[in-house]
Amino acid sequence: MLNSRKIFIASVVALMAGCAASAALAFQESPMLSEQVKAGKLPPVDQRLPAKPRVLELGETGTYGGTWHRAYKGPGDRWGPTKLIEERALKFVMGEDGKLTSIPTFIESYTMNPDAKVFTFTLLDGLKWSDGHPVTTEDVKFWYEDVFMNRDLLPVIDKLYAPGGKPMKVDIVDQRTFKVSFETPYVYFLTILAKDSTGEPSLDRPTFIMPKHYLKNYLPKYADKAALDKAVADKGVKKWQDLWGSKGPIAAWNQNPDLPVITPWKVVTPPPADVMVMERNPYYYMVDKAGNQLPYIDRIEHKLFDAQESFNLMAVQGQLDMQQRYTNNSDFTFYKENEEKGDYKVLKWVNSEVWSLVPNLTTKNTQLQALYTKPEFREALSISVDRDTINELAQSGLGKPRSASPVSGSPYYSEDLEKHWAEYDPDKANELLDKIGLDKKDKDGFRLGPDGKRITIVVEAAQDAFATTLELIRTNWKDVGIELQARIIDRTQFDANRDNNSFEMQYTSFDRLSIVPSDPRLILGDDGYGQEYYKWYETKGVSGIEPPKDHPIRKLWAAWEKASIAGTQEEADKAVNEMIRTFVEQGYVIGLVGETPALVISKNSMKNVRDGLINDDVTRGEGLAYPAQFFMTK
Repeated sequence: MLNSRKIFIASVVALMAGCAASAALAFQESPMLSEQVKAGKLPPVDQRLPAKPRVLELGETGTYGGTWHRAYKGPGDRWGPTKLIEERALKFVMGEDGKLTSIPTFIESYTMNPDAKVFTFTLLDGLKWSDGHPVTTEDVKFWYEDVFMNRDLLPVIDKLYAPGGKPMKVDIVDQRTFKVSFETPYVYFLTILAKDSTGEPSLDRPTFIMPKHYLKNYLPKYADKAALDKAVADKGVKKWQDLWGSKGPIAAWNQNPDLPVITPWKVVTPPPADVMVMERNPYYYMVDKAGNQLPYIDRIEHKLFDAQESFNLMAVQGQLDMQQRYTNNSDFTFYKENEEKGDYKVLKWVNSEVWSLVPNLTTKNTQLQALYTKPEFREALSISVDRDTINELAQSGLGKPRSASPVSGSPYYSEDLEKHWAEYDPDKANELLDKIGLDKKDKDGFRLGPDGKRITIVVEAAQDAFATTLELIRTNWKDVGIELQARIIDRTQFDANRDNNSFEMQYTSFDRLSIVPSDPRLILGDDGYGQEYYKWYETKGVSGIEPPKDHPIRKLWAAWEKASIAGTQEEADKAVNEMIRTFVEQGYVIGLVGETPALVISKNSMKNVRDGLINDDVTRGEGLAYPAQFFMTK
């Protein structure tokens, strides 16, 4: 569990493993690439690598080859494959002592000036895109000026990159060096980069680099109008802006095999194929300590599945080489009993998330919207849930009943907040509901709202494995006169309902509860309980719904604004703790069970898969294990 170890965060102005590869080191490559070199289709490996490649010294030196078999749930399951290949400018790594540090990857070095206003970054010398084209600050300038600051593509700049309301500024120093500056101190910037500075062409995040030589063909500034119109027509979208973004057919890494990337693998068969396929990038910039170019594994195949039973069957039949995503704690015993049959072992990573009910404060159901504003109603919903039973029956007793608050081991953990509204007390819940005027019931014992209609909450979930949990909550809520209607839908619809303000409540994992300042957006209401309010906050009223003037969510926003421009770490942390306390005490998210293990199915033939890693969106899930260094034995 996380409470058995302390999470530490440090920015390390050093190279991976303390050094880069010596220019005198002889480099090796995968046999599949050697064949292409011999055929004249690729230059030699030392011409494909940077002058001093990044050295990855995690685990043992591996061997080349093999296909890694995984499972995925279709186009909506973008984040599973994505987290295997993300290349942050800075990336978290977890030491054997349990400490988290952030280290540069495709950035050779970086510095921060004393007042935390100016950050200087230098790209690896000789870094290349997957098509062999050099990566330079031309790609940085393109990303910043033509994409990040392009209001046609990105109407709103994320609050995390505009502390005090002023967007970050990027200046080019030379072919490899650039500066990022802010008008105010930003002590959290490097921590935020370790979560958010992805190497994929996201629009709203500081990728720092985008392949200008390829993507400029899809911007009116550079492209021939006829050619751009043809691309729009060929891809079946309405306008050129639709070609971009994380779901666009041109700029989304998992949709476009032609898009140059710097990741260890790149997509060759995109979704919605029954088997999504990724193959090694011949220009990947990392090597192991022996000079072997990574990754070790040639291909990753993601097989489509629909139901949890299908996933579990794939696991016990030995069809999954390594996977954490979609393992279910209620099936822990089943996984363990079939280890020998499936030729795998079950590892336990440490979740820093809390399985939670997330109400929609701006739901279109006006009766529920009014009730959600009442603290007594939110408290009643929370304390009427028997978390111990849910933990035992739905999580195999592996978790900890708790609120949606920072987890044990986080620098922001608070024992009293962990227990907030988390004690099972149906008698008090009934009293609270009576107190706010919900004392009338229908013939089935369900409470009636002011309009005389039964109070019913539709709770959505994106996996059929969650049906047990929803049934337990349904029984608990029935005991206090609230009806729950469970709705299991696919992930694409689940996300769309949240984006479109079309849900009443969702059951999901509420994460980013370890290193809170690296991504406070969920706590601030984004992508969840206050999605429409957050839109209003982020767009300064251009879209979304304005919260009432006295709404507590404004206190959360004010606390983060204070933290983001604080001059010292101590001052910033004080404001972050204010933000966290307000969020938890308001009970906007109903935490149920947290600090559960994240179960990992790992075939005995899959090597360098570590046990006990921290699993959080902030640390990028399976990405914290650095999959490029996984290898397979015969």
